[in-house]
Amino acid sequence: FFDCLRERSLAVVVAHRGGPAPGFAENAIETFENTLAQAPALLEIDISQTRDGVLVLMHDDTLDRTTTGSGDLGAVTLDQLQALRLRDENGRALDARAPTFREALDWAAGRTILELDVKRGVSYEDVIAEVRAAGAENRVIFITYSDAAARRVHRLAPELMLSITIDDERDLDALTRRGIDLTRVLAWTGTEEPNSALNIALAQRGVEVLFGAQSGFETRAGPGLYAALAETGVQLIVSKQAVQAVRDLDVHDGVDGLAALQCAAPR
Repeated sequence: FFDCLRERSLAVVVAHRGGPAPGFAENAIETFENTLAQAPALLEIDISQTRDGVLVLMHDDTLDRTTTGSGDLGAVTLDQLQALRLRDENGRALDARAPTFREALDWAAGRTILELDVKRGVSYEDVIAEVRAAGAENRVIFITYSDAAARRVHRLAPELMLSITIDDERDLDALTRRGIDLTRVLAWTGTEEPNSALNIALAQRGVEVLFGAQSGFETRAGPGLYAALAETGVQLIVSKQAVQAVRDLDVHDGVDGLAALQCAAPR
């Protein structure tokens, strides 16, 4: 799928935290359904853990912002967490509960790819075990924030796709020396400005590019922003405005429904 995007100069959108919107909480199944009902996209999710060791979808260490509860997430059990309701970005309590990671994996089967942001204190081994138990190895991306983390995850699960920060083409050589298979690498190139020269160099090495538009970049430009990003050689665009991003790419590609969907079909 990722090779196809690169080879055909296509881009796909990754909905940040699943695509929250008024009436839809971040990291919620209902939100995932709402996002995919409007536009094909990958979904970025956050993985945390309850007191009784269950992996759940939650960005914050505390419950206060995103649920009707308060205090540390790690101080409550799964049952206690799921007795709470999720809040949307405006603070409105919704008829939605925090899903377990396994529920998200099972829901996504046949629908989309999940990008996994593993929060502090959560064991990589536990996350990988859940992915394998769900048979989801070929439909997740594992975000790593350091070379050490990338090496560790790759050693534990060489079959998984990894998002790894790449600032220079020489970083690929360092990864290779450390035993990381570049066919498993998606290059995270930041959130500030796309680097066309780096993106081209990465493509020549068979590595696809992730760019984060969600951290303020997408507020600085108008229509055509996402198409312009795609033109720089980016294959995956993380966005807080996933529906708008997909529509923008549709105009760019001249295909209603996202041209990148052709890469989802068996080749």
